[in-house]
Amino acid sequence: MANPIEQFKIQPLVPLKVGSVDISFTNSAAMMVLSICLITLFLTLSVRSRALVPGRWQSMAEVFYEFIAGMLRENVGAEGRKYFPFIFSLFMFVLFGNLLGMIPIPVIGFTYTSHVIVTFAMALVVFVGVTAIGFARHGTHYLRMFFPHGAPIATAVILIPIELISYFSRPFSLAVRLFANMTVGHIILKVMGGFVVSLGAFYVIPGVVPFAFLSAITVLEFGIALLQAYVFTILSCIYLHDAIHMH
Repeated sequence: MANPIEQFKIQPLVPLKVGSVDISFTNSAAMMVLSICLITLFLTLSVRSRALVPGRWQSMAEVFYEFIAGMLRENVGAEGRKYFPFIFSLFMFVLFGNLLGMIPIPVIGFTYTSHVIVTFAMALVVFVGVTAIGFARHGTHYLRMFFPHGAPIATAVILIPIELISYFSRPFSLAVRLFANMTVGHIILKVMGGFVVSLGAFYVIPGVVPFAFLSAITVLEFGIALLQAYVFTILSCIYLHDAIHMH
């Protein structure tokens, strides 16, 4: 059975070095570029006609648009409209990364959302962004985030450290949640695929059982890919709500 961890290995496609720093163009970077190109192509072509009665592709683009717009409206309010481009881009980038990782693409095939450095970079951008928005809107009053309104002063020594830990753990929890779900799902698929090959090579009937289970897991993994893009985005909206409205 093939090593299920091998699929997460970053492979340099175009080796590049600046001094001792390796800046090679890798399969992970290639998949990110592919995702951005496909997102741009999908959105450009789907809304190019701007038909009053939308076709299949335009309807799909409008569903994504309305979905994110509704998410912002419900979780952030009217003030969240100006942040729609960022939230929409974040959702599409995570979604396409998750879905493309399910497709066996030769040479460059890779799930970049299964690497914690990628998910942490996105989470860090969200964290720094919402923190900057909070201080820009509220000034130093934003520090009241770490001491709930109406709480007794005597509890400050307990509440402030708890709130600080909770606040600064946001990028870690946001990054690990996406990374862990995508990694575990792909490992299970790889292991089940190995069982199908090994059992099917010798016994046709026993091989059917793991193949059926693998098919079910694959469908589930596509659902998880959609769900994790939604979770990552809605948590970003919640953090943005806290920065704008506080508590």
